[in-house]
Amino acid sequence: MLRGFRHTLNSSRLNPGETQLRVQNVHLSFGGVAALTGISLDVRQSEILAIIGPNGAGKTSLLNCISGLYKPQQGSITFYDGEKEYDLIKRRPHQIARLGIARSFQNIELFRHMTVLDNLLAGCHIHMKSNLFQSLLYWGPAQREQIAFREFVEDIIDLLEIESIRNKKVGTLAYGLQKRVELGRALAMKPAILLLDEPMAGMNSEEKEDMARFILDINEEHGITIILIEHDMGVVMDISDRVAVLNFGQKIAEGTPDEVRANPLVVQAYLGEDHALFTVGAGGSHA
Repeated sequence: MLRGFRHTLNSSRLNPGETQLRVQNVHLSFGGVAALTGISLDVRQSEILAIIGPNGAGKTSLLNCISGLYKPQQGSITFYDGEKEYDLIKRRPHQIARLGIARSFQNIELFRHMTVLDNLLAGCHIHMKSNLFQSLLYWGPAQREQIAFREFVEDIIDLLEIESIRNKKVGTLAYGLQKRVELGRALAMKPAILLLDEPMAGMNSEEKEDMARFILDINEEHGITIILIEHDMGVVMDISDRVAVLNFGQKIAEGTPDEVRANPLVVQAYLGEDHALFTVGAGGSHA
């Protein structure tokens, strides 16, 4: 059930399971410090792929390479949309966003002085065709476009259950609600792939449960591919289809949650001798 959505949320043309993103032999360094070394990874349409590892393992650096904020010195990152393939390393962040790759950040990056509704509408800007003059006149095609995007944003507000705060300024909201608004702004870009960098960091248990539910709804109801960085192993093991593990900039494991949980290299590198965290959420994938 799509909760009465009047618009398409997922911009991908691929069938579930088809390769949507391919990272091949990516190397990234800052001076003499290697952040990523030989990272290769395939991402499939409509899956939830979690990327885990200790602090400083290179997780956020990998997302920054995919979204165009960092340019690797070696390797390739290819995005497939069902008709063409695109070399992301040669594209700027706004061009990558226009292809359908949206993201959230570790630290909330919202317009704090603007309302929730205005922040979500800002996420639609890459799809707007009206120029500034037409928008100021608010007439004809520009008016119809604005109405259509307003309806689309209202669908997102309904999906994320933020109706009661739509007209409040973001800076006045609790941290957990701001995280939800940031997720909504990313969804307003109609993503084919959604990059979530620690979407539950700093949340209490109830807020984490809500966010996990929203992520599953976005994936299961709309088929959006999600690449997730998260330190809460219970959440990772419960909602992910596959898990990739980084350590010191290298990929040391990849597989289903059960496979990764049982991998001795992961236990040693990520958790040391105390591997109790990997027994949390032993139910495994949501799929």
